[in-house]
Amino acid sequence: MTGVWLWVGFSCLILGMLAVDLGVLNRHSHVVSVKEAARWSIVVISAAIAFNVWIYFARGQQAGLEFTAGYLIELALSVDNIFVFILIFKYFNVPAAFQHRVLFWGIFGALIMRGLMIAAGWLLLERSHWIIYVFGAFLIVTGIKMARSDEVEVHPEHNPVLKLIRRIVPLAPNYDGQRFFTTAFWGTRHRRLATPLFVVLVVVESTDLVFAIDSIPAIFAVTRDPFLVFTSNVFAILGLRSMYFLLAGVMDKFHYLKLGLGVVLSFVGVKMLITFFHIEVPIAASLGIVATVLATSVVASLLFPPTQPESLPADGSSED
Repeated sequence: MTGVWLWVGFSCLILGMLAVDLGVLNRHSHVVSVKEAARWSIVVISAAIAFNVWIYFARGQQAGLEFTAGYLIELALSVDNIFVFILIFKYFNVPAAFQHRVLFWGIFGALIMRGLMIAAGWLLLERSHWIIYVFGAFLIVTGIKMARSDEVEVHPEHNPVLKLIRRIVPLAPNYDGQRFFTTAFWGTRHRRLATPLFVVLVVVESTDLVFAIDSIPAIFAVTRDPFLVFTSNVFAILGLRSMYFLLAGVMDKFHYLKLGLGVVLSFVGVKMLITFFHIEVPIAASLGIVATVLATSVVASLLFPPTQPESLPADGSSED
């Protein structure tokens, strides 16, 4: 079991990175450039690699490979979140300068929720080993559905959390800069109102919770160490904000990525189920399969771009 001070030290490291991100580098709202997003992506990925190297030498080769596999799976599944964030921001017409603030606090909330879910999943597996077969079956079904889906569909208006917020929290009609709450006339007096930016944050948080239901069981297939599960999750989520600004404009080019993610989830689910027959897939083999599938899906997307439907003439007629 990992020592308490190691958990405390890692938490302080992450809180420090978040404080630098929001309090120093992004104190004021602005449109995040591709160059800025690339720099922060390099910082986060470099931190993850350095941490992975430390795990390798401090806790052994097996732990190092488990962290690598877990990080790769979580990073790939986090990329899938970007598709959804794009649609949410478009639906709510969120100004580009305020998207960073939503993603920052969304990621901060995701870290807390993921930590609680990882703790709950670890306790379930420790007390009821059979739950791993439930996780495995769930991942196979989810992987097949993801592989068969061509497009991501998001309907924020059907989000039950959003409906609840609209019922219990008075909402302002317009954005007020980067504020989540504002003061305005409500009826006959001034009241504190939630802005549309707060509504977007709620939708982002609740959407990430749905994604976590897929990703948390997946990482337990490669490691049962709660410290490795949590740290690989954290590093993958930390890079999500900068990856959004880096890849948002080209996500449509990776049209085979969802197929690759579906195959990965299905493989992880099968890996869980076959433990019933005392068959264990070595972590090095798992890492190789996951990396190969994801790399193949990215390369195939670039080599075989989606076919664009032929456009009709301006008058709508077609030529024979």
